[in-house]
Formats: sequence, C-alpha cells, structure tokens
Amino acid sequence: MEAIAPARLWIDGKEQDAQDGRVIDTENPATGGALTTLARGSASDADRAVASARRSFEKGWGKLRGDERARILWKVGELINERVEQLARLEAVDTGKPIAMARRVDVPRSADSFFYFSGWATKLHGQTIPVRGPFLNYTVREPLGVVGAIIPWNFPLLLAARKVAAALAAGNTVVLKPPEEASLTSVELARILLDAGAPPGTLNVVTGVGEEAGAAIVAHPDVNKISFTGGTVTGRIILKNSADTLKRVTLELGGKSPNIVLADADLDSAIPNAIRAAFYNQGEICTAGSRLLVEEKVVDRVLDGVVDGSKKMIVGDPLDEKTQMGPLVSRDHHERVVGYIERGDREGAERKTGGAREGKGFYVEPTVFSNVDSAMTIAREEIFGPVLSVLTFRDLDEAARIANATEFGLAAGIWTRDIGKAHALAARIQAGTVWINTYNVFDDASPYGGYKQSGFGRENGEEVLRDLTQVKSIFVALG
Repeated sequence: MEAIAPARLWIDGKEQDAQDGRVIDTENPATGGALTTLARGSASDADRAVASARRSFEKGWGKLRGDERARILWKVGELINERVEQLARLEAVDTGKPIAMARRVDVPRSADSFFYFSGWATKLHGQTIPVRGPFLNYTVREPLGVVGAIIPWNFPLLLAARKVAAALAAGNTVVLKPPEEASLTSVELARILLDAGAPPGTLNVVTGVGEEAGAAIVAHPDVNKISFTGGTVTGRIILKNSADTLKRVTLELGGKSPNIVLADADLDSAIPNAIRAAFYNQGEICTAGSRLLVEEKVVDRVLDGVVDGSKKMIVGDPLDEKTQMGPLVSRDHHERVVGYIERGDREGAERKTGGAREGKGFYVEPTVFSNVDSAMTIAREEIFGPVLSVLTFRDLDEAARIANATEFGLAAGIWTRDIGKAHALAARIQAGTVWINTYNVFDDASPYGGYKQSGFGRENGEEVLRDLTQVKSIFVALG
C-alpha cells in the first residue's frame, strides 16, 4: 500500500500544522501497524478556525445568495463523485471498512447529501401571518452563524457531508472536528469545498483529540450551534459544556436497536437481512440490529439461518474487493468489543459462532449469541461491533416490552406479512426510525434521530434545517 499523507488542519482555505506542532500517530486497522499522522489541534487552533468561519459568515459564504450557494453545493457533489476512488480508498484504510462498500455507499451517498441540500438553499422562507390591528407581520428564516460539527469514526465522510451540506445550505459556516481515529476524508472534503468555489473559511477542519479540540469548539462563545454524532456519554458532556454559552445543540447518539421477526414473516428475506442489520460496517453503526427478537415458533429456523450465514461472511483485508467485513477501527475498540464477547460467555449466553480472530489487525468474526435475556450486558449496552444477541418472545405484547427494555431509542425493524401487526407494533416501539420488512434504509429527505438516550434533534430533510436556522418576526405599521 502506498504511503498515506498526514492529515493537517484546514483553516481559512489551506492546510496548516497545529500551532504547537503536535501530531497524533494513527494505526492501520488491517495490520495494527502505523498508518500516518494527523495534526493535534489545540484550543488556540480551534480559536483560529472559529475566527475564520466567522469571517466567512459575515463577509464570504454568508453574503452569497441562495442560488449561488446552491450552485457551489451541487458542484461539491459532482467533485465527490469524480474522486470516488481516492475517497473510497482513504476511507477503507482509515476505518477498516471494505473498499467495495465505501465505493458503493459512503462516497456516492456523501455526494447525494450535497445534491439534495443544494436544492434547499433557495427554498428557505418565512410566512405572512394575520395579526390583530393595522399591521403586516411576516417572518424570515435566517442562519445561526457558525456551526460546530463533531462526527464519529464509523462513517466519517458520509456524516461530515450530511452535517456540512445542511449547515451550508442554510447559510451557516462550519468548523468540523473529525474523529482522531479517522480524519483523512474530512480534510479532503474541505479541499473539495474550496475547489468547488466556496470562499475560504466556509468549512474549517480541526483534527485532534476530542477532549482538547472538540471541547474547545463546544465551549467557544462564537460558535452558535453544536451538531454532534457519537456516544451517549460524550453527548451528555457536550450538553453540559455548552450550557454557559447557551448555544443550540443537537445530539444523535447511541442505539441498541431491536430487529423483530414474527412467525408469519418471509424468513427467506428476514434471515439474510438480519445478518446485514447486525454486521453491516463491522457492526460499527449506531442503528445496528444488534438485538434479534424472534417469535418462539420460528426461533430454531431463524437462528440456524443466521448462524450459517454469519459463518459464510468473508472477513478480510478492507482493500480486497471480495471482503464483506473488515477489521474494527482501532486497537482500543477491538479490545472493548472482545471484552463484551467474553462477558457474554461469562453471563451464560450461548456463543454459536464468532469471536476474535488470531493474527495481525483488529479483526472480530461475526459473533452470534443465543439464550440471551434482556438483563445480560450484551443485550443492554451498545457494543458497536459484530455481536448479535438473539432473544425470543411469545406475542406482540412481549415483543414490544422487550424492544423497549433499553435506555436507547434510535431505530427498530419489524418483519411480518401482516400489515396490521406491522403498524400496531411500529406504533408501540419507542424509536426515531422503524423499518418494516427492510432495514437500514436512509434518504436525505427523511428525518433521522433518536428517542430517549439516543438523543434529540434530527438529521436530514426539512427537519434538520429547523435546527440550523432561526426565525425573525417583523411587524410593519400600516396605519
């Protein structure tokens, strides 16, 4: 594999080193060896990035008309598609995800975010409101200013694109804090923005450690909003640390999603989709169907099918076109996931297949546990790895009770041929997204977010634009 260039800060339209010159060494998930370095941004670097974003908001990007913003955002989408091979390769070596998946999903979906939100740049409008007295009252919807976007390492390009495209469409500028485990494509995205004609400072990228660069962005008085995707524990810290500056915050946090298979489901479809729901992106996805709830009448057939299919998955080098599941993102995360598997063994669940793989790299085989109950750790806590817990239920009431027996509420799946049961069960599940006879379907036009400890606010669609703008009401005396 060719050498990977270091990731540096991107401030005011150019790459820069951290002011104090510090860097972070990053690992190659497939080998466990060194990959590259990234600049370790500090609070002073965050200050420079925010100042650049503020200048662009006041004199650059923020002064463009909606149609001008729309043309640039559309051009960003085109440039992303033109650079699909470069971006897919960077994403694969940085995160461990299969390059075929990055090429087919991550990169084109990132381009789609810019195509979709480019259309909204000319469609944000207010209302005229009939009020008492001789007055004309109308509202205008205005951008907030500088948005701090903080993203996780599982889909760094796609999640950055989703946040950046929406914020820019609304007229804001952005300071992006990418994950220290996978920052390469975030810097490339900033370069693409500049190449598409965005003024310097429209998107600034501060690489580094969350407790340093990320915390500085959250606490910065000139940042008007934080959009965070990541773990629930970190989300709580961000919410507390943003209180002093009263900035807006939206949080898309963890999940422990139930995937429910009723006895009348099309099992030939439900079984392979249950495997994909659990192990897509190495299980490193917050909507992973990590709890498979199966009606007792069909549990043997479903379990046999899931175990057999899991054993057939091709786990290997992320740059191999045939690979279906790559390594986990880092050494620390690998140890965390393996620890959960060992805990499942100790707590009495039956491991049917899977576990850590010997040799180089941070690999874990697709792992399936049966005889799991809701009190077990592997059924309660978000593992964020390829670990599936199979639970059983007798009727719809028990299915709903088990599905909701979690602090999370991000997503859920339902498999049944009975549309009445499907709608009835969907209404009872406490989750922001429910899929019926499908799983992990997303669209830029459809809002996405969580209930309970899975956060608040929404990504995508018109809903996200409400959180990226503010409404001004204007009265005009007609008397």
